[in-house]
Amino acid sequence: MTTPPGTPPPDPSGPEQVASAEPVASAEPVASAAPVASAAPVAEASVAGGAPGADAVPAGRAPAKADALGTGTYDRILEPRSPRRLPLGDGTWYQLARAYVRVQLITQGAVLLVVLAVAVILQAWTGFVWHWIPAGVVLAVTLVGLLITPRQARSVGYQLRRDDLVFRRGILWQRVVAVPYGRMQLVDITHGPLDRGFGIAQLKLVTAAAASGVTIPGLTQQAADQLRDTLVAVAETRRTGL
Repeated sequence: MTTPPGTPPPDPSGPEQVASAEPVASAEPVASAAPVASAAPVAEASVAGGAPGADAVPAGRAPAKADALGTGTYDRILEPRSPRRLPLGDGTWYQLARAYVRVQLITQGAVLLVVLAVAVILQAWTGFVWHWIPAGVVLAVTLVGLLITPRQARSVGYQLRRDDLVFRRGILWQRVVAVPYGRMQLVDITHGPLDRGFGIAQLKLVTAAAASGVTIPGLTQQAADQLRDTLVAVAETRRTGL
């Protein structure tokens, strides 16, 4: 730039000097931080990578607490040997607590002893033996129950899917029920004195149709509490359409 004669030298603090400082304060090097925005694809990839696992965990459930459902339980569901049995399908199946079998054996054993004691007392008091007929029937049924209870308990399981809970039980007579989360109206937990002593509970799902209700016995107390909270949260989400 050419300066006319007689023009005083520019003031260092003048606007031109300030303007000359613009290259120094240029934000162009800072603009090189734009590649940070490339983290968005990385985040998208991580979310997309986790999508397959979401099929096994319904919305509203806390994955960090999922271990409570499998703590103290059996590790494999017993199935019928027939090739025409109802298949298990994919996904994780949770089973009953091992303490459930002990509670059932104690209960049935107590019934067996009471019936036997009553029959003996009646015979000693009256001298008749006809009462052994009904007592024998009850004793036979109770003995059969004692024998099949361990296998029967290992055939019970439930699975949490994205849209419903699947419950199955039985070896000779199989039953598989799928309960949609949106149709659940009540989740009830009950346990008796003996159940509390062994730390187990029973969870009952009540739906709009009484025939489709499901009762899951022999859950650990922690699993019952967690399953109740999970089902209530997911059912509320399904009803509101979120």
